[in-house]
Amino acid sequence: MEHKAPSRVEVIVAGIGGMGVLVAGRLLASAALQRYKHVSWVPSYGEARRGGLSECTVILSHEEIASPILDQAQTVMVLDGSQLKAFEPRVRPGGAMIIESAGLTDKPERKDFRLLPVSGLEIAISLGDSLINNMILLGVYVEVIEPIPAELIEEELERRYGGREAVLKQNKDAFKRGLELGKTARV
Repeated sequence: MEHKAPSRVEVIVAGIGGMGVLVAGRLLASAALQRYKHVSWVPSYGEARRGGLSECTVILSHEEIASPILDQAQTVMVLDGSQLKAFEPRVRPGGAMIIESAGLTDKPERKDFRLLPVSGLEIAISLGDSLINNMILLGVYVEVIEPIPAELIEEELERRYGGREAVLKQNKDAFKRGLELGKTARV
């Protein structure tokens, strides 16, 4: 079945520096170049790159992107569960937040978006590396929101990690686990 790309997709990927926030966003943006005429990836760093807040905004569009900066997005993907309150205002009404469930103790104040907690960290640890949690949440995002076909992410992983077979396999396995999780968490 041919994947029909939505005309515009917006996502904010957020977490703590060192979690792979920027890697996940850039991977999505790079892979999307095969389907979208206009793609933007804008990173933003907190006070410290490792350990401080980190986020990036990704916009995929068939039309020109007037501004790559977003106050709110259709989807916000948060790799650190303790950051729910910090990023809840960034989810557009009617949108979704995909969030790591480890550290998630708060409840959202708003009821106008879908919250999808994902136990990605637990799965990443079972796969041998907590740092591949970003690929698990990216897999959930791609399965649930369907911005691009999953194969494009897998091809981009091969381009990025080709020649480093262990790293490639680990990232692909994590991404595929995320796709599986996404099948049970559709928005």
